[in-house]
Amino acid sequence: MQYILYFLIAIGATTVGSLTGMGGGVIIKPLMDVMHHFDVETIGVLSSITVFSMSAVSIGKQMLAKAQIPFQIAIPLSLGSVVGGYIGQWMLSAIVSGVQAQGLVTVVQNGLLAVLILCVYLYMKHKANIRGLQLSGVPVSLAAGCFLGICSSFLGIGGGPINVALIIYLYSVSTKMATVCSLMTILFAQISKLVTVALSTGFLVYDLSVAPVMVVGAIAGGFLGASLSKRFSEAGVERAFNCVQLLVLAIALFNIARNLIGG
Repeated sequence: MQYILYFLIAIGATTVGSLTGMGGGVIIKPLMDVMHHFDVETIGVLSSITVFSMSAVSIGKQMLAKAQIPFQIAIPLSLGSVVGGYIGQWMLSAIVSGVQAQGLVTVVQNGLLAVLILCVYLYMKHKANIRGLQLSGVPVSLAAGCFLGICSSFLGIGGGPINVALIIYLYSVSTKMATVCSLMTILFAQISKLVTVALSTGFLVYDLSVAPVMVVGAIAGGFLGASLSKRFSEAGVERAFNCVQLLVLAIALFNIARNLIGG
């Protein structure tokens, strides 16, 4: 039963993540916090493996479909996210080792996530009244990618909502184009995190028993989300994006309240 549950979580989260550019981890991480089946670091690794699988499939499908990808933005963002992914994983490991309190780490992660999601939601709702920056250049994209990689790896969420909003604001691109850039950034951030785990603790210290079914769900979700993206209008993608943000915000607040009361 547990395997079926995690398969459904993976395919549902990654379908939405692929469609909206969120990546899926932003749903998987807080949901797994709710279930309390795994510790904080194991949840982060499972989320990364799942999101990596989805983003690789989704980007590959987008490229085969000859979707418009602004590589001058996406590539520096992705390279910056590699560095950020390493820093974020190092920060998470240091805090977990120093605090020695899983509940507190969960509260910190979900608290930061709730604040960021609320900011992104308000921006997306009012972005028509907020003038974008139309920035360009490799240094800016590298710095932005590094920041997004840190958020992605430390929070264990893939970084999607933050990615999409920041890319729209910095470069004044459409939501659909921002989702593609976001997925590329997510892919490279997860590569960085997983390589960091492999070279430090290794994967044997984590309970990855549900990883295979989550990867299968993520691959299916990547295909479904990429297919839906071609059928959804720009407004449809934005509505889906905003609805998922409210769901994630509610789950994050629930996790905070439960851990504070339980602690």
